[in-house]
Amino acid sequence: MQSLFTPTRIGAIAVSNRIAMAPLTRSRAGMDGVPSPLAAEYYRQRATAGLLIAEATNISRQARGYAYTPGLYSDAQVAAWKQVTDAVHAEGGKIVVQLWHVGRMSHTSLQAGGAAPVAPSAIQAGGQVFTEAGFEAPSMPRALQLEEIASLIDDYRQAARRAKDAGFDGVEVHAANGYLLEQFLRDSTNHRTDRYGGSIENRARLTLEAVNAVAGVWGADRVGLRLSPLSTAIGDTPLDSTPQATHEYLVRRLGERGLAYLHVVEGQMHGDNATSAIDLDALKQSFGGAYIANNGYDRERALAATASAQADMVAFGRAFIGNPDLVARLRDNKPLFDAPFAGYFGGGAEGYTQFTEAAAAA
Repeated sequence: MQSLFTPTRIGAIAVSNRIAMAPLTRSRAGMDGVPSPLAAEYYRQRATAGLLIAEATNISRQARGYAYTPGLYSDAQVAAWKQVTDAVHAEGGKIVVQLWHVGRMSHTSLQAGGAAPVAPSAIQAGGQVFTEAGFEAPSMPRALQLEEIASLIDDYRQAARRAKDAGFDGVEVHAANGYLLEQFLRDSTNHRTDRYGGSIENRARLTLEAVNAVAGVWGADRVGLRLSPLSTAIGDTPLDSTPQATHEYLVRRLGERGLAYLHVVEGQMHGDNATSAIDLDALKQSFGGAYIANNGYDRERALAATASAQADMVAFGRAFIGNPDLVARLRDNKPLFDAPFAGYFGGGAEGYTQFTEAAAAA
């Protein structure tokens, strides 16, 4: 039952234990997408995780859907991220960055020149995005033109190159949680009639082309991908009509490419972890590589998942916010501090790299 705390390899990345820190948007960057000077300390504090998956990071200005989120499309952003990776590596940690394009989950105020967000099809998203004015409804998107897609794929490639310049150990392609790649994957949000719409093969095409571009920079064994086959939480995004067939096709093609890992949000993000609507074992077998489980895991479930080889790693999210020493706390079965929600997004050091004395003593 102690396999959770033993070393392994995730693709080409050697990790000291099976605990991953899930990507957590904390909205501490500048509006120029440059990570906060506090970010190096934030990630350094959590470097005992076997693998840190840095917060979702915009591949371009167009990719941004939330204020104060970081990017990987300028030299200043790379320089700030280099301070983060150096700090993590000085502690013996490993860190990859999640490459993000939000698609329709954006607002005109966050886009260059007040442009409309882009999506596979011009379908309004639900939910809210965080702008400088506060939480607002997403703006109506426009459908990407076919001739724009090559440039979009190049944005993934360029962000992957900048991630290498910034000193990361690899990258994770974000194809989950109702954002652009998942919008293309699901027939509920993709009504295209060209080579990127219609059949499962066509709807999976953009994700696979983005992965190919990123793997061409890093090598496939340092590239992971995140999926959320059952989540509808972001943007009120309806499920695909055939989630099992769609995702099995995609992960089989990813496995053929030799990706480092598949990272799956099991069940409903921020909610029910029931997975009866999809056969996760079939997805794992179709992929054939390392599997990172995510969504509502506690110590006992994580111990059982790694001991039974149901997962190669388990990703913890919110638990890492208030417990930088989460690995030690899990190992020693110590209680966890539940960080106040008020400090999750925006602000400074409080609730990010430090907590009140009372909170720290909890």
